[in-house]
Amino acid sequence: MEQSPPLGIVILAAGKGARMKSDIAKVLHQLAGRPLIHYVIEQTRGSQPEKTVVVIGHHREAVKAALAAYPVETVVQEPQLGTGHAVQQAELQFDSFGGDILVLSGDVPLLRQETIAELVRVHRETESVITILTALLEDPAGYGRVVRNRDGAVQKIVEQRDATPAELTLNEINTGIYLFKSELLFARLHALQPDNAQGEYYLTDVVVMATKEGLPVQAVIAADPLEIEGVNTVEQLQEMERNYLSRV
Repeated sequence: MEQSPPLGIVILAAGKGARMKSDIAKVLHQLAGRPLIHYVIEQTRGSQPEKTVVVIGHHREAVKAALAAYPVETVVQEPQLGTGHAVQQAELQFDSFGGDILVLSGDVPLLRQETIAELVRVHRETESVITILTALLEDPAGYGRVVRNRDGAVQKIVEQRDATPAELTLNEINTGIYLFKSELLFARLHALQPDNAQGEYYLTDVVVMATKEGLPVQAVIAADPLEIEGVNTVEQLQEMERNYLSRV
């Protein structure tokens, strides 16, 4: 029986979370008495990752202390120049890795292990270089949109601020959760350019590069849009806690 390639995980947790109106790092805000970042790490246990790297920045020492009980490594993103730049900081930790790398957001605590397993399954069965977790939302405002071609394959992901009026009508959104073949990921990260409204290095541009090269890019739609929601405000966190407690 052929052995599956190893799985590595990068968790993006460097953000300040200014809209939370708090001096606490966003990933340390609590959901039902526990930091958001703890839920994200525990989501991955069923996938048996070989290595987990958490990208930290704002209040890095406090975040690092909150991670002390977990078998993870940390790297620092300073300054914070976008999602692509964040993942670049983990490159040395995955030197000669040769597996798949799952990129997660540190403020998305309700993602189910079953969804991660499905993402990995589809990625490997289709031999894709990138597999994106997407969701269908009635109100996609604020999210990057997934643009597919006529055959239904992923063509690109466009951030809302960079989207055309036609692209803004799409309701399939990028969740910010991806699975990459590691060799493709780090090679393309070095080619990123900050040619966008924010002047940042977008991880989504790696998807554009892959599709332009004709490489297979797959998307998996999350069964429940609630599980992919992130936290940007105190009100969102309160609503998320109500959703979480209703499921426990």
